[in-house]
Amino acid sequence: MQNQSRQLTIYRITWTLFLLSVLGFLIIYPIFMLGVGAVSTGGPTSTDSTIGYDAFLRVVQDPNVLRVTWNTLVVCTGGTIIAVVVGLFFSWVTARTNTPFARAIEATSIMPLLIPPLVAGVAWSILGSPQTGLLNVLLSGLGLPIKVNFYTPLGIIVIFGIYYAPYVYMFTASAMKNMDPSLEEAAAISGVSTWKTIFQITLPLIMPAIIAGSMLSFVVMLGIYGIPATLGTPERYTVLTTYIYELLSSAPADFNRAAATSLILIFVTALAVIAQQRVLKGKSFVTVSGKAFKPRRIDLGRWRYVTLAVSIIYLFIAVVLPMGALIIGSLRKFLYLPSAASLFDWSAYSFDHFHRLFSNSLTTLSLVNTLKIGVITAIIGGILSFMLAYTIYRTKLPFRRLIDIISTLPIAIPGLVIGVAYIWAWISLPGGIYGSIWILALAFVARFIPDTVKSLSTSLLQIHTELEEASLICGRGRLYTIRKIILPLIAPGLVSSMSLLFILAIRELGSSLFLYSSKSLPMSVLLVNLYEGGNFGVTAAFSVVQTAILVVVVLFTTWLGRMMSIAK
Repeated sequence: MQNQSRQLTIYRITWTLFLLSVLGFLIIYPIFMLGVGAVSTGGPTSTDSTIGYDAFLRVVQDPNVLRVTWNTLVVCTGGTIIAVVVGLFFSWVTARTNTPFARAIEATSIMPLLIPPLVAGVAWSILGSPQTGLLNVLLSGLGLPIKVNFYTPLGIIVIFGIYYAPYVYMFTASAMKNMDPSLEEAAAISGVSTWKTIFQITLPLIMPAIIAGSMLSFVVMLGIYGIPATLGTPERYTVLTTYIYELLSSAPADFNRAAATSLILIFVTALAVIAQQRVLKGKSFVTVSGKAFKPRRIDLGRWRYVTLAVSIIYLFIAVVLPMGALIIGSLRKFLYLPSAASLFDWSAYSFDHFHRLFSNSLTTLSLVNTLKIGVITAIIGGILSFMLAYTIYRTKLPFRRLIDIISTLPIAIPGLVIGVAYIWAWISLPGGIYGSIWILALAFVARFIPDTVKSLSTSLLQIHTELEEASLICGRGRLYTIRKIILPLIAPGLVSSMSLLFILAIRELGSSLFLYSSKSLPMSVLLVNLYEGGNFGVTAAFSVVQTAILVVVVLFTTWLGRMMSIAK
């Protein structure tokens, strides 16, 4: 009996050390090497590098870095404010009002997430260019003395807010649906107006969800490269992500300053995460009790048609308008429009850009590479996330809290910084992993571990522990119990998490920019190359193709998840 207990202890320690080693390989080691790069005198391949703080001090004292950091905070804060307003509006409309077609609005309100940031940037550069933008041509054709220009900080802020409002919506809609309406009903009985009730009762009660959604939006915006690159670069408006890209794409590349600047980006992101925790610490926001209730829907009267109209306008601006611009840009022989009437000149349309796109061997290569990377990321990330989630939430193994902390760290590390860190970690090591599809897949796994672990934790926590205990009491081992009981029960959640990884891998750009080679070129990087090369028609065509692939994948995985839930 004593030997069996000792053997079990060895197994537990071995398993814990294995998980810590994997997390160290994926997360701790690259971040450590990034810190080394920030305080060293040589590049990542240098053999005579020494510790020196010149690069780090130059970055900290450089007024350009302060300006770029300020620009980053401005556009991300502004974008977050818009995202919170839009996300709260949609969650309130769909969860607490009698707005018509609420379910359809709910289903389509997250559609902007299907449009990759770079694709959104390309679309709005076609729409909002101050000289040749489609919107300006149409406004001029209508005789309106209005001109829009999205090549400005305000343009970046608006696009950030539009496309990251779904993050706020996903958090706040759930909170509103689960909130006990008794306090709102008491306010209504007391004669308090609807708007006063919203701002004094409803919003304060869901404050944790609002803060969580807003901080997530802010952190995601900090690491976005595609939108600032397409809308900020023409007017030389630089943020931290585009500044880091300039450092590494220059000749020669300044690896040390890029590493030091990346640490600043991590620092800003970490401050946002810490601020979120400090704001919520010690406060109670309990809104769900054991008492059954049905969420109260507010009768808006005639105003319900106003909320419906606002919802339709948002979806038109966020999805229909940019996709229409991309389709027009991909089909017109020349993007320039002399007048609004020329938009309907059908002789100016053809499939030439699509022909040029698919006659390029790099297109097929990038498509194949992206699908391979997505599958590898989904399989490795799904298996690892299940092992981590099960260990953290279903066992009492030692150091599981440490495992939880390390697996959550990438929340505070933007994708672009992951790419820079992986350069320092792997470029000089033998084995040929750098520049292969494997380094991209591993970077994506590290980047999105927090998303999939938290997603799987929800499925695991829904399974009562007595099912496992009954199996173990019957003499079945832990592996048998996992294989025969746990995995079948969480199969829909596991497939959903792996599908999420696949989708995120397809659209991820930041982590890819510095890790690819000519043989491992992914779609997102080829799209950047096409845009920077001035091939706007081909870029628009490729944007349509990438978005179509994402839509097909989402529809397929949604259908598969439903089928598995029915079978379950």
